[in-house]
Amino acid sequence: MNNKNFLENIIEGSTEFFAYKNKDKKKGPGSKEKGFPFYNPSMELNRDLSVVFLQWLVDNSKKSLKILDGLASSGIRGIRFANEINGNFEVFVNDWDEKAFNLIKKNIEKNNLENVEPLNNNLNSILSQEKFDYIDIDPFGSPVYFFDSALRSIKNNGVISCTATDTATLCGVYPKVCRRRYDAIPFHSVCMKEVGIRILLGCITRTASRYDKGILPLLSYTTDHYFRCYVRVFDSVSRANDSISKVGLVDSDEKIGFEKPNKSVGPLWMDKIHFKKMFRDIRPIVTDKKLGCKNNIWKLLELLEEEAVAPNFFYTTDSLSSFYKTSSPKKKVLFNLLEKEGYKIYNTHFEPTGFKTNASLEYLKKIFKK
Repeated sequence: MNNKNFLENIIEGSTEFFAYKNKDKKKGPGSKEKGFPFYNPSMELNRDLSVVFLQWLVDNSKKSLKILDGLASSGIRGIRFANEINGNFEVFVNDWDEKAFNLIKKNIEKNNLENVEPLNNNLNSILSQEKFDYIDIDPFGSPVYFFDSALRSIKNNGVISCTATDTATLCGVYPKVCRRRYDAIPFHSVCMKEVGIRILLGCITRTASRYDKGILPLLSYTTDHYFRCYVRVFDSVSRANDSISKVGLVDSDEKIGFEKPNKSVGPLWMDKIHFKKMFRDIRPIVTDKKLGCKNNIWKLLELLEEEAVAPNFFYTTDSLSSFYKTSSPKKKVLFNLLEKEGYKIYNTHFEPTGFKTNASLEYLKKIFKK
């Protein structure tokens, strides 16, 4: 056996676990080591934030929650749930691979956990047989293959969270693949990450509506190499009708940011992508938990809360200055100018130089031309 495949002891959050060594330390989605359970250290922020979110969900539930980590690999996410979250719940940690299943059992034993059960099955099979209050789908690639069974499995008022690492597809680099997987037309542009998130949410909504279910996005964000969404699901025809009414196309003669697509884009989720009321409640949880990415989470949550009430789509100072052939203003100066004129302006997590505003593009043109 190659040395990089030996088990090593790792601590993440306040949980200690075994994982197979991985010499690939670069940022990004990593590469699957064929035949061995996969652990990606670059996804620690993803897992940290899922611990914070699930603690909020447990805190705001009046019943015991049934939680599924559906594609667990080494099992670290589900085991962290069981070990680091306080409250009334049970966790099921599943992976179809036998080596992963054995590693999950080893990690459960290592942490002396009693509120967690390992499973060794196809995720779609489990979702077809059981009902859950929280389903976490974190695949290597697209989560779309599990949407149908997950939406049938989730209980009323339950939450589905999913990670998508096929960002190039959702951002329009491979439009044919996006059309096949998500039945949507992407837009490779300045706003492609936001369009990608909205394609993902739109796909979940359209799948949910087939079963008379509606959704409420609670948290949606992107980092360098993945998209992540947390969506509450309701068993309700009226909520299904309301949700599907918020999915639509952006026509070719409309603008996304300052750019016109050469064809209709979508279907996209056209409503809010974060639930603003939640942010106040999760701040104390971030403070209390032991998290390796705590500083990055604080920065991310600050941006997500700010853009929770912002208009759809964004501009960047760089792209507008390039478009109008002017020098790029500092964001602070731009914010001051717009706010002085009574406009609302917001930062966005999608791009460091990005901003959202209710000011018209014509007015922005005047400012940039000055």
